Amino acid sequence: MKQKTKQAKIYVGLNDSEKHEQLFEKDRYVHVLKNVCRSYHTAFSFDVINGGYFHEDGTYVEETSLELTLLEVSDELVREIAKDLCAFFHQESVMVVYSEPEVEFIQEILG
Repeated sequence: MKQKTKQAKIYVGLNDSEKHEQLFEKDRYVHVLKNVCRSYHTAFSFDVINGGYFHEDGTYVEETSLELTLLEVSDELVREIAKDLCAFFHQESVMVVYSEPEVEFIQEILG
């Protein structure tokens, strides 16, 4: 049976906001991300992604980011997690995208 669910994706860049470069190996950032989610007792999934963007002054930057996906979590909790990640990863900001995907759980009974 298909059902609607609430989903939030938090995008966190790995470049330091002042030095404009990634200071640590990505595994260290992933470890922090996992610990944050565990501390909030929330289920999650994540992906390491690459992308590019323009600063307000027109400077183009390519950066590795983490895409964190949370399901059935309150907006308040999403904001708390996003603020922690922003602080821990020393970012100017992180981006949160909300959606309501239609999901279906498929089961197969083996026997």
